Amino acid sequence: MVTLAADATSIIDWITGGMPAALFWPALGQIMLINLILSGDNAVVIALACRSLPPAQRTWGIVLGAAVAVLMRIVFTVGIASLLSTPWLKVIGSILLFWIAVKLLAEEGGDEKDIKDSSNIWGAVQTVVVADLVMSLDNVLPIAAAAKGSWSLIILGLAISVPLIVFGATLVMFLLTRFPALVWAGAALLGWIAGELIVSDPGVHHHAEVVARSLGVDMHTLERIAAGLGAAFVVVVGWMVR
Repeated sequence: MVTLAADATSIIDWITGGMPAALFWPALGQIMLINLILSGDNAVVIALACRSLPPAQRTWGIVLGAAVAVLMRIVFTVGIASLLSTPWLKVIGSILLFWIAVKLLAEEGGDEKDIKDSSNIWGAVQTVVVADLVMSLDNVLPIAAAAKGSWSLIILGLAISVPLIVFGATLVMFLLTRFPALVWAGAALLGWIAGELIVSDPGVHHHAEVVARSLGVDMHTLERIAAGLGAAFVVVVGWMVR
């Protein structure tokens, strides 16, 4: 029993990458929510690219397209996550996140009409790869920020949520249409993460400490204040734009 418990503990530690459970599971939920909110178009792209395939090949087209999309997303996200320790890069990333969040609320629809279908399976997969490459930045940047440098979080979050999106594209699109509040919640979450990014950037850390002392709070509290302001900013600007 002791050996089994030790093995289970080792597996959990490997999955969480040593991150405390109180931080790991909320971050995993954030990654899945971000991916669900932002990847609806990716699921539609896969469906449109494969719509002209023979029924016998359609399933393989979807599976291969999804597999390539997951692999590309993981590689891109890990690459971006490894760069977030560069000074001022988080500030640039937070600005992009604010833009992505407001754009998410302002746009009424995607560019699905521009996606061409294909009569062969490799042509469909190629379409999915190109489309996913173009749309990846909007998805991987907030995921990398939410993961806080944890590769296991990135891989696990994407491995769980991307297949759900691909095989449940109709359900995802129905939920986003039926419950618009989910889109607003996702946009606010992006603003929340963007606010945290600014305060945690190595280039502004010293200035953030000065602000925290002047307010009489610690850095953790200051991050929460900045995150709340970021979420409020996105909601207000998004409402004004709409």
